Order: sequence, then C-alpha cells, then structure tokens
Amino acid sequence: QDNRISIWSAGDLGNAGLNGEYHGEPHLLCDIQHNGDVMDMQFLDQERIVAASSTGTVTIFRHHQNNQTLSADHRWEKAHYHVDQDTSCGGAACTGVVCNNPEIVTVGEDGRINLYRADQKDAVRTIDNADSSTLHAVTFLRTTEILTVNSIGQLKIWDLRQQRNEPSQIFSLAGDRVPLHCVDRHPNQQHIVATGGQDGMLSIWDIRQGTMPVSLLNAHEAEMWEVHFHPSDPDHLFTCSEDGSLWHWDTSANVSEKPSFLHQGGRSTAYLSHSTINQSVVSAWLSNDPTKDRMEITNLIPNQTLSVNSLDVLGPCLVYGTDAEAIYVNRQLFA
Repeated sequence: QDNRISIWSAGDLGNAGLNGEYHGEPHLLCDIQHNGDVMDMQFLDQERIVAASSTGTVTIFRHHQNNQTLSADHRWEKAHYHVDQDTSCGGAACTGVVCNNPEIVTVGEDGRINLYRADQKDAVRTIDNADSSTLHAVTFLRTTEILTVNSIGQLKIWDLRQQRNEPSQIFSLAGDRVPLHCVDRHPNQQHIVATGGQDGMLSIWDIRQGTMPVSLLNAHEAEMWEVHFHPSDPDHLFTCSEDGSLWHWDTSANVSEKPSFLHQGGRSTAYLSHSTINQSVVSAWLSNDPTKDRMEITNLIPNQTLSVNSLDVLGPCLVYGTDAEAIYVNRQLFA
C-alpha cells in the first residue's frame, strides 16, 4: 500500500463573498510518499509538518510553497521500537505527536515518550518505560508539561523539567479500564481536559482536583478517535467516531454574547478574554451534569456509516477524514 502525505488547499477562507459563500473547491497542491501508515501528524510551523509512522519513525516534512513540493527535512528512524533500535525489524508504531515549535513530543505502542527539538539530531529526552501499556495520544498542558492517555484508561501528567522518569500525576477511569484514544485540553482553562476512548464516552477532567473525571457523557456507539475543543471558542467541542458520527457539543446556550467571528462570514478574529464568557464556559464543562439544559449536541454528518477517523477545526471551518478515503470541509460551522 502506497501511503502519502498530501497538502491541500481548501479555498481561501479569508475571502468570503458577501453572503459568506466560498470560492474554490479543495485541491491537491503536492504530496510525497510516506513509509508505513500515517498514525498522526501536526504542523510544526507554516512550512513544516511532523508525521508519526506505524514503523516507529518520526519525520519532519517541509512544504516548499514557491514550487509546491514536499521534501523530507529530518527523520528520526525507529523513534519507537519494541526490542532493539538497531534490529532490522521491531519498530513499534508511533501513535501520537504534538508540536510546540521547536519542541516535538512523540508517544508510541512501546510506552515510550520522546522529546525532540526540530534543530537537533538526537532526542533531547527519552522516557523509556513511561508506560507499561500502549500510549495512544499526547498533548501539551503547558510548555513544560505534557498529558498522555493509555490503553488502560489512565491520563498522566509529565513535567519535562523533572529528571525522574515518573509522571507527576495519574488520573484514571473508575472500574473498567477502558482504553483512551484521544485527549485535548481547554485552550484558555488549562485545567480542563477532555478525553475519549474505546467505549465512545466523552470524559471531562479537572486536573486540579481528584483523580477521576468530573463528568462522563454518553456519546458514540463505538470508539472515539478524536476530541477537539474549538481553539478560539472553547465552549464548542467536536468528537468523531468509528460509528460514522461527528458530534458538535455546544455549551454556549446560556452565553448571551456570542464571540464575534460567528457573525463575520468566517473571518476568525475573536480571541476570548477571561471575561464572563469564560466563567460560563468553565461552569458549563465542569458542572456535575453538563447536559442539563446547558448542552446542545448535534451530529454534523447524520447519514454517514463509515468511520470518521480524524478532525480538525479552526474559525468557522471543520475538516474531517473518513474510511471513504475522502476529506470533507465544512466551512460554515456556525451558520
């Protein structure tokens, strides 16, 4: 199977017409071969993309915008491995990558955490036996702290300033140790974290208190593959699943003042201040029963049956990819 990394143009979001209509279909700008399945990828900056491979290798690709080509900028071979980094086989899938330029953190099936810098050949830090089970996803909590989720229902915080290779905090789902597949933290309120896992439930955690989720919300009928808070309007959250659904969770029902970009035909200029909006966001996500008259939930693709494997959201634009081998762009999220 020929796997590729592709750069697409989704039309110009900045140039919405008078009625908010957009010009131009998504079109392929360039692509490049990728060895192994692409398990995760993230932009490092405007020109560079970090990709995680099922072979255990992590690659930085550079997008040359002047001639629309992609090239491999740097490669960490077998960043993740089961037995020995030097054997010809034995690579372990790199399951997750997160970037905070120039830093890159990777996690894998081998329970290993690697910290790289884009400009350095060797790992800055490796925590070899960070987890006895598979690490499925990672995100930055702050510039020096990361969050990981694993296949036995645990959420762990790691302080990269500490030299000891132990998590600074461990949280876990009670009872059945359901594998967690995805994690995201609230962009303004860093103590609020959302996770999703094999049972399709959405868990909201407050990492300042307790070791269990603040709320467990019945969500999808099958595995939840990704969860994302809206980056500039975090009272909106998005989840997607193996069951073919993509849910929009909206806790803004009681917020009288909508962020400005909801009225601007798509030019995202709103950055929420720590104002009354935020207070209601906090109480909405952290209330004991957030679904009670505070939450509107919409399946954005009601007739889909094939797995929705990945999503991302920015301003009024939602992008998602499915097992139909197609990429969909919804440019009017809040229409």
